[in-house]
Amino acid sequence: MTIGRRHVENGGLILFLTLITVALLAVVSGFIGALLWAALAALLFQPIFQRFLRRWPGRRNMAAALTLLVITVAVVIPALILGSLIVDQAAGVYQQIRTGQINFAMYFEQVHDALPARLQRTLDTAGFGSFERAQARISETVSNSASMLTRQALSIGANAAAFLLAFGVGLYVTYFLLRDGERIGPAVVRALPLEPSVAGRLADKFVAVVRATIKGSGVVALVQGALGAITFWIVGLPAGLLWGVLMAIAALLPAVGPAIIWGPVAIYLLATGAIWQAGVVIASGVFVIGLADNVLRPILVGRDTGLPDWLVLVTTLGGIDLLGLSGIVVGPVVGALFLTAWEILSEQRRVEVAVATDD
Repeated sequence: MTIGRRHVENGGLILFLTLITVALLAVVSGFIGALLWAALAALLFQPIFQRFLRRWPGRRNMAAALTLLVITVAVVIPALILGSLIVDQAAGVYQQIRTGQINFAMYFEQVHDALPARLQRTLDTAGFGSFERAQARISETVSNSASMLTRQALSIGANAAAFLLAFGVGLYVTYFLLRDGERIGPAVVRALPLEPSVAGRLADKFVAVVRATIKGSGVVALVQGALGAITFWIVGLPAGLLWGVLMAIAALLPAVGPAIIWGPVAIYLLATGAIWQAGVVIASGVFVIGLADNVLRPILVGRDTGLPDWLVLVTTLGGIDLLGLSGIVVGPVVGALFLTAWEILSEQRRVEVAVATDD
């Protein structure tokens, strides 16, 4: 009777924890993004906090405040400035599309007419039907994308108060996660309803993937985007910063990479007779932007996360579609924890089979 009652009480506690966790998520749902990035910032900048703490032992509040100052100066302020410039360029491009100064249909027609006749016939008969219809669809897609980007930018401006509130909450939580992270992290791992070895292994995988995604992939993508923006500025393309941001986003995707941005640009420049500009874009794309990944990633990441490229691609795209910018990190983390959990289960099954065979 006692054992049965204990099981009922444990089941009731688990049910209560489940319900109260769902309720808590509902209450803080408006700040989920801010809390997520606060946790990621605290995890990523923990070494800087530890360095300050070694310099001033026992003064955790001051070390956390100084680390938060570093985050603000090195990350937050440049990101806000860059974001405002990107919004300005996106609005300018959208206005030029609306007024006809930028005509994608004409650009694609120029590329089409510059191709060999046989390749033109192949394009006209292999799925495109009439190239004019493809032009219209491509122009409509680009225009809709620009319109959506502008609407989102205006929405951010209209909800500036909510954005500032979430931003302030994120910084506030980051401070406490930095200061108390050494205690909170192990407590969360111990509280998981898993074997200690399994919980520790999942926690290690989580930390490895987060650091690899942000410190490795994120920094490499920013460098490649910056190099792309400089390249487009050199050859005189408008809105070079906006194209550089698109290139940085594409750099996060394996098997796609920045070439999906600079490749079509180089083709267009060749088709329109801008030979030296196309040569600069191709040379920069292959020898500068392309090699940046091979040089920087081993230095920044340090160790492999064990994720296949196809899974990184799918989880990153799916994460962006589901969660927006936060999905860049959440997607690969979910994929890594999924693989790790199945690996642990497979190992446990093999051990059980081996034990049963010995018996």
